[in-house]
Amino acid sequence: MAQAATLSLTIQACNSTIRASYKGLILTARVIPNYSLYGVQAQPGWQSWFDFEWIPQRSRPYNWTIRAHKHDGMIQILYLTRGAGDVLIDHSRTFFKAPCLIWIPAQTVHGFNFSEDVDGPVVTAAQRPLESQVGVSSPELLSILRKPAVISLTGASGYAESLMPLFLAIERESRVQAGGQLTAGMALLTAICIQMARLMRVNDIDMPNAHSRKSAQIEKFRRMVDENFKKHLPITNYAEQLSITSGQLSRLCREVLGVSSLDVINERMTHEAQRLLIYTGNSIKQLAYALGFADETYFCRFFRKHTGLSPSEFREKAMDAMLNPVNVSNVD
Repeated sequence: MAQAATLSLTIQACNSTIRASYKGLILTARVIPNYSLYGVQAQPGWQSWFDFEWIPQRSRPYNWTIRAHKHDGMIQILYLTRGAGDVLIDHSRTFFKAPCLIWIPAQTVHGFNFSEDVDGPVVTAAQRPLESQVGVSSPELLSILRKPAVISLTGASGYAESLMPLFLAIERESRVQAGGQLTAGMALLTAICIQMARLMRVNDIDMPNAHSRKSAQIEKFRRMVDENFKKHLPITNYAEQLSITSGQLSRLCREVLGVSSLDVINERMTHEAQRLLIYTGNSIKQLAYALGFADETYFCRFFRKHTGLSPSEFREKAMDAMLNPVNVSNVD
């Protein structure tokens, strides 16, 4: 019998790179960091919030260069009123010059090189609550909201004039601690979505070059997952609708999103389970049924596998984190 090969694996993380040594060979893989805000550890995907900053606040400490990263559940909107630079969106770079609007949906790998005179507001917000609000008031905007865009406002119509008042209103809302803050913030963001859609139509703007055929396939897959994840469909079902094999779909997801196609479905299911545990008072059995699981036990096994906690433990910790924000990092 052949002797089994021995494996010696050493993992080191340095500057978002993983290096593994195997039998004297050095293997290097680039890891895309995941942040809520650049340089800040990502918060749980179920958490609903929005943040306002001016672009120099975060870019100046990094010498005006924001390296490639992504936001799991956060969408980012930048309104450049001064300066120029280039933005990496997925696999391509696009030059921009103020005035312009840059739209970065959740799960989009992106990075920036800014000129030192750059200025303008940037809003980071939870995408799911925004999608929920837009879905009720203006469902036709959902497809726009989920796609990256770089929109030049040079010579744009009067729609651009309403952008800064909306951003400044979001800034004021982000500075107060009052009832209805999230609702007001999301309403203002919805108004920005509407203005962006109008600007795109008036200027006949389509998707930026970065939105490649691969990105389009991923966007279609994620839409299908959103619509069908509770049905627990096999990967082959999604792949057939995309006219590719299940292996090709998984490779596509790893290339664009950094995870497998099954991971995409499981993450969507886990996110919805977390949301229901936090924002509804339904029993675990009721939640399992609502999410399409055959029984409560199977759901609990799935949830613990993907979060490290039972549904009851997660609900308890998450509610504590919401009441005591300083502890929020303890809930994954």
